[in-house]
Amino acid sequence: MSSNLNNKNKSYKKIVLAYSGGLDTSVLIPWLKENYGAEIIAVSGNVGQASELEGLEEKALATGASKLYIEDLTKEFVEDYIFPSLKAGAAYEDYLLGTSFARPLIAKRIVEIAKAEGADAICHGCTGKGNDQVRFELAIKAFAPDMDVIAPWRFWELNSREKEIAYAEAHNIPLKINKETNYSKDKNLWHLSHEGLDLEDPANEAPLNKPGFLELGVSPEQAPDTPEYVTIHFEKGVPTMVNDQQLEPVEIVAVLNEIGGKNGIGILDIVENRLVGMKSRGVYETPGGTILYAAHKKLEEITLDKETSHYKDQVAHKFGELVYNGLWYTPLRKALSAFVDSTQETVTGDVTLKLYKGNIIPASVTSPYSLYSNAMATFDEDDAYDQADSAGFINLFGLPLKVRALNNMALEQNEGQSFPDVE
Repeated sequence: MSSNLNNKNKSYKKIVLAYSGGLDTSVLIPWLKENYGAEIIAVSGNVGQASELEGLEEKALATGASKLYIEDLTKEFVEDYIFPSLKAGAAYEDYLLGTSFARPLIAKRIVEIAKAEGADAICHGCTGKGNDQVRFELAIKAFAPDMDVIAPWRFWELNSREKEIAYAEAHNIPLKINKETNYSKDKNLWHLSHEGLDLEDPANEAPLNKPGFLELGVSPEQAPDTPEYVTIHFEKGVPTMVNDQQLEPVEIVAVLNEIGGKNGIGILDIVENRLVGMKSRGVYETPGGTILYAAHKKLEEITLDKETSHYKDQVAHKFGELVYNGLWYTPLRKALSAFVDSTQETVTGDVTLKLYKGNIIPASVTSPYSLYSNAMATFDEDDAYDQADSAGFINLFGLPLKVRALNNMALEQNEGQSFPDVE
């Protein structure tokens, strides 16, 4: 894959563009034609962004693309990317990876189309300050290591969203935003992210109650005054039912988005550490995903033993970093998924959660593989646990402390010395 800086002055016959129809990619079609004179083939990956796909083909063709592929990737997105991350409990600084695990999937499909079309370059509209450029290009490296990549944000003259809007207006490119509503957003079935404008200053409170800001739900203040209960059934770590209704994977996320959204669930306002080194402030909406993560974690509390659970927490942290950093298609991520799958053999059961004004409150958890024993844990009289055994356990567990203290006493008596204070 060639250096992107060198690609500025190269010529191409056919360029495949990762096309969302948002601001960046809307101006890219005419810009690429003006600067490269190549045929532009647009590709949009449908990962559940719903209404954002409406009118996309007409817009792409009207602005100069020769064709537009709209690839339905929602089923694969949920089953092969979301659920493996859910089973791992993977997150990055509390962010549930919505954009992070969508990009590798979209990029993989773009490579497949680029190869089928005989394209000699792939273009994306990611900025040089963001994480998505890494996620796209690492996936391209994995499946088309010799493919040229054009990343105009690294060298073009439209180096601000205001300039992009002006370019779009001058070229009669229709946009759904203006200078006043110019948040940078990314939407898929799992989440919606908001960045830019007043959010760039962490001193500013996020306008959660501003009409039109939140799209997947409401703020906690606007949520109902009565709680709502939701029950999720898992089979080997995978959710299969909501409120006793068997649903397909995509339907499960959609249904929980609706339930969580109206109860103000899953709003995260965070200043995160980007892969490229800077801190960035964003607001994320992940209503259904937040419910699923909470339910899955609750079920693991009674189905995983202590050592597996604690070690899996470490794996979850690493898994989340790999996904965030665009390293989905790596041997380590694959190996971690194999470990995670082995831990999920007993993660089967039902979890009931109470949702109230942005809060998720556990209500019930049951499993045929539960390791919780009422007989062992009870404060009432029982025959399952001999409390006298604890004395021997404490003597052995505390033996290093006892030995240290005895040695300390001897040092003080004989030499006036002692071990360093441990308080």
